[in-house]
Amino acid sequence: MSDRSTHWDNVYATKGEAEVSWFQDSPTISLEMIRAADPAPGARVIDIGGGASRLVDALLQHGYRDLAVLDLSANALDAAKRRIGHAASTVDWMVADATTWQPAKTYDIWHDRAAFHFLTEARDRAAYVARLRSAVAPGGHVIIATFAPDGPEKCSGLPVQRHDSASLAAELGPEFELVETRSETHHTPWNSTQAFQFSRFRRSG
Repeated sequence: MSDRSTHWDNVYATKGEAEVSWFQDSPTISLEMIRAADPAPGARVIDIGGGASRLVDALLQHGYRDLAVLDLSANALDAAKRRIGHAASTVDWMVADATTWQPAKTYDIWHDRAAFHFLTEARDRAAYVARLRSAVAPGGHVIIATFAPDGPEKCSGLPVQRHDSASLAAELGPEFELVETRSETHHTPWNSTQAFQFSRFRRSG
């Protein structure tokens, strides 16, 4: 198991779902941006670093059926499975590192809220983008949320790389066109605030 996996398994083993700073009762912006991409009813959607996020719950409720969630932590995914119950059997749950994972199929929507910003080394970001390019279908959409330039410099004791839409566009390359970007002031469970940015890109083709 990698050091990153160990770290996040320990986080989810010692804290409840609502006891982490990134907890959202309702992933409103993520859901709105996915729906704005206007995916077909049978669209394949993957949530990178989804952990115990409630996005998969919301997607199931809105009729999406070809869903995958990838995370470093088995403990996080187990928490989501328990919460969802029977419908969890319809989701493809993957314990993997997005920088080393080998995608077995392509997706129409790639969503990542707050995984990419933990990649502070250029080689890790390049490895992540290589997986993204092999996994996102032509015409597919990529939604990446990170701490904004005025957001926190650390999360869960780890340093982060803050981004705006321009820095994300530079990482992804010219075949990904920026469609929209939105700002969010995230309120943590203990009532502090964190500046996030959400950017949506469309792959050419």
